[in-house]
Amino acid sequence: MKRVMIVGQPGAGKSYLARAMGQKTGLPVQHMDMIHWKPGWMERDKAEKLAMVHAVEISEAWILEGGLSASYDHRLDRADTLIVLDFPLRFRAWRVFWRTLRDYGRSRPDLPDGCPEQFSLEFWQWIWNTRKTGRANNLALMAKAGSDKAVFHLQSRAQVRDFLKTLDAVHVSRQ
Repeated sequence: MKRVMIVGQPGAGKSYLARAMGQKTGLPVQHMDMIHWKPGWMERDKAEKLAMVHAVEISEAWILEGGLSASYDHRLDRADTLIVLDFPLRFRAWRVFWRTLRDYGRSRPDLPDGCPEQFSLEFWQWIWNTRKTGRANNLALMAKAGSDKAVFHLQSRAQVRDFLKTLDAVHVSRQ
């Protein structure tokens, strides 16, 4: 396990899992929100985002969590491990609501400075509008993954905990 791709819809726990895996494995962690946003919630140009993702993908070791579906094919080609976090909407909505309350007015560690947590009707609408297509796209990635990839479809907090425990018991290659 040297190049890990983590995908899931908002509130699924991608950032948490990436940080926990980074601590256990020593692999460098990259959050897609750091690539997507500039300070002040200014979205980067798509070409700039793709260049930044590509710079991560070509390196030898990484955990890269988050969206940007335009980069999925190349990222999946480079990854040796794919993790799909697949939780129900009600669970994810609760987590987004809770983190908004908890971190309101502050930038989370997986966001650039100057991007304070805020309530955004546009974000909530996007969560609702992509609830089916986002899941379908993430599941399609699993179907695309070749037999040379380790694929994990995690659908509960217990499965995430159990997966993290396996990292304690298994040698993780960082060569």
